[in-house]
Amino acid sequence: MFTEFFYYLRNFGVPVSMNEWQSLMDALEMDMAGSSLTGFYYLCRALLVKTEAHYDRFDLAFASYMGDLESPEGLPDKIWDWLNKELPPQEITDAMRQNHNQLDIEEMKRMLEERLAEQNEEHHGGNRWVGTGGTSPFGHSGYHPGGIRIGGNTRNLSAVKVAGMRRFQEFRTDETLGVRQFQLALRKLRQFTTRLDGARQELDLDATVDQTCQNAGRLELVWARPRVNSMKVLLFMDAGGSMLSYSRLCNQLFTAVNKSNHFKDLKNFYFHNCIYDRLYHDPSCRGSDYTDTEHVLRTCDSDYRIIIVGDASMGPSELMRVGGIIDWDLHNEQPAIDWLKRIRQHFEYSVWLNPLPAKYWEWVEGAFTIRTIGQVFPMEELTVEGLERAIAKLKSRSAVGEGTKVAKR
Repeated sequence: MFTEFFYYLRNFGVPVSMNEWQSLMDALEMDMAGSSLTGFYYLCRALLVKTEAHYDRFDLAFASYMGDLESPEGLPDKIWDWLNKELPPQEITDAMRQNHNQLDIEEMKRMLEERLAEQNEEHHGGNRWVGTGGTSPFGHSGYHPGGIRIGGNTRNLSAVKVAGMRRFQEFRTDETLGVRQFQLALRKLRQFTTRLDGARQELDLDATVDQTCQNAGRLELVWARPRVNSMKVLLFMDAGGSMLSYSRLCNQLFTAVNKSNHFKDLKNFYFHNCIYDRLYHDPSCRGSDYTDTEHVLRTCDSDYRIIIVGDASMGPSELMRVGGIIDWDLHNEQPAIDWLKRIRQHFEYSVWLNPLPAKYWEWVEGAFTIRTIGQVFPMEELTVEGLERAIAKLKSRSAVGEGTKVAKR
């Protein structure tokens, strides 16, 4: 029962386990949903959703699964003409509440199909047809516990409408990042040094307690050398062109990275479309304010963590050909793909963050270059979850050339 709903949840990214699904089946068998669509919604959410971050995904899956009950595409145009008439609020009495039992999901589906097949005129009030007011389970501005609102504005929220409102969208972790979210994610990019160097200026509480106990209660403070983050970061950011659409997002990342004062060293560079023999100090990527890419490879050791931000979308010649650089007055002796491979080989801890949603990577105009670059660098979508996955890769040594298989999402 509801097996299709299980796959809906999985497809929308809700990580439902078989144990949780079996718990739901057991709860339904014990009638814990009360034969109510609203009860079914809240029971499912309570048993299947592990974190608030997945509330929005659950709502989308629920609304999609129940979509044939409320979707405009599934209703004849004449039904919508009849429903485009607002009524004043209806007074709901205790007797009305007692006289209307909530219906189960399959019964509601069957009833709605019958109504749509039989109804040939608009209805306002009443308790059977699709319309406004009254106590029919289908329509709007009336009353029926667990009824399906079609059109209008909600008066008594049904479960499908609760889902459709997407109240929990702000809890998602795959939404585009803000400055604070960047900062929180970047805090995970730490690698503390051992306590071998520096002055002993940090109070060691555990050692102090142990030493005081050994002294029969006489306080003895024990000091230790502080642990510092040894992480060094190089940030390469695409600027201009197709990246203008993501300029606000890139500004947020730049702000967050530069406010992160826990890195041992941080260097920022810019490029346009792809990395060639110059890395610029300014987003305009013009003039003589640049550092040779060769110099960066020579002077920065392989322990640097490389974060490259760009949509990876360009003409194939820009990536693959000598002289493919788009700037009129510049010429590259090495194809951009060779520079990228050299960077990847030198800096094994490296990732590519793409602000373009992953679901478009396979069919946008620059799909070839996205796929090619994804075979050189591990590529992640520029979202909270994507950045967290990228940071995990920056903390472990990945095989050179392993890259990322750009898949449809």
